[in-house]
Amino acid sequence: MTKPEIVKSEDDWKKLLTPEQYQVTRMRGTERPNGAIYHEFEEQGEGTYYCVCCGAELFTSKEKFHSGCGWPSFYDSSKAKGVLEKVDNSHGMRRVETVCKRCDAHLGHVFEGEGFKTPTDRRFCINGVALKFVPQGGEAPKLLEVNSAAVQQKKGEVAKEGGVDKK
Repeated sequence: MTKPEIVKSEDDWKKLLTPEQYQVTRMRGTERPNGAIYHEFEEQGEGTYYCVCCGAELFTSKEKFHSGCGWPSFYDSSKAKGVLEKVDNSHGMRRVETVCKRCDAHLGHVFEGEGFKTPTDRRFCINGVALKFVPQGGEAPKLLEVNSAAVQQKKGEVAKEGGVDKK
């Protein structure tokens, strides 16, 4: 078992992620089909998909294909090899879970032998909320630290919206 490079407490992840991102990536949830961001085949154009939790490179638009399953589908993980595969025996099934190699975020599952005409005959079925898309030529996302200025600013904005100014 590979130990993730980035380890944070659950409280730290809750501070960095939206409730839906936390539920999917840290609690190993699944978002609803057809509501997933990035599930449409080519709507984003050329670019790279990164882990929403840590910024690791996971997939490219060249590996993306239309599977009709309602979630973003890729036939291979990026050359950066940021995706780790683990046996998942939850829910009375034997599946292969995909997680971010860098921070152990749950991404989705990978399926084989479904007959898609792709170079690998594999389908990485990924929760869109676990991804951050950056168009070709854009800057890769950076990991937000819990006490960074960006996080403190976001906390201040949330407090103001709730009627409390915690400066």
